[in-house]
Amino acid sequence: MSSLQPASPSYTDTSLGLVSTRSYPAAVGVADTMVKASGVHLLGYEKTGSGYCTVVVRGSLADVRLAVAEGKQTAEDFGQLVSWAMLPRPLPNLDAVLPIGHMLAVRIGGGGGRYRHLAAGLLETLGFPVLVAVCDAMLKAADVTLTGYERTGGGLCTAVIRGKVADVVAAIEVGISTAELLGGLQAVMVVPQPLD
Repeated sequence: MSSLQPASPSYTDTSLGLVSTRSYPAAVGVADTMVKASGVHLLGYEKTGSGYCTVVVRGSLADVRLAVAEGKQTAEDFGQLVSWAMLPRPLPNLDAVLPIGHMLAVRIGGGGGRYRHLAAGLLETLGFPVLVAVCDAMLKAADVTLTGYERTGGGLCTAVIRGKVADVVAAIEVGISTAELLGGLQAVMVVPQPLD
């Protein structure tokens, strides 16, 4: 083997990066930022209770360092940063020991298909009744699709919608007004061009 050929990277040559936020919408925005900032792979997220979520990425140390820095900044910009960590060369079985393999793309309706290239909007409420009212208002306000909802503990629920950017923004604005009227608005995030 020539010394000029790079060795193929092994699982243990990669690093893990984690950024924890105070809400699920913030976690989605942070995940999108981290993946777009460098060559990391999104492993998923962990709900840790009371609405807190942690985004988990894997990649080279340099890519993870950049992704975590960008993720932290995004979370700070929204007043949502809780904590962060970088793990160079984690043990190979760390993913098996810690359940950090959930796929975020499934939760936001990504992975290609009919939602490919559509914006994602997330609106978090305190209480399920407020979530139902917000979903109804958003679906009536614009041409968006409700792709699901997420419960993150402490009574926090997040609606996830997809559609064209203008429709998602219009629906989220109506959702904000509805949630504020009912006293249950917690967090909001619009991701104009989420990666699959």
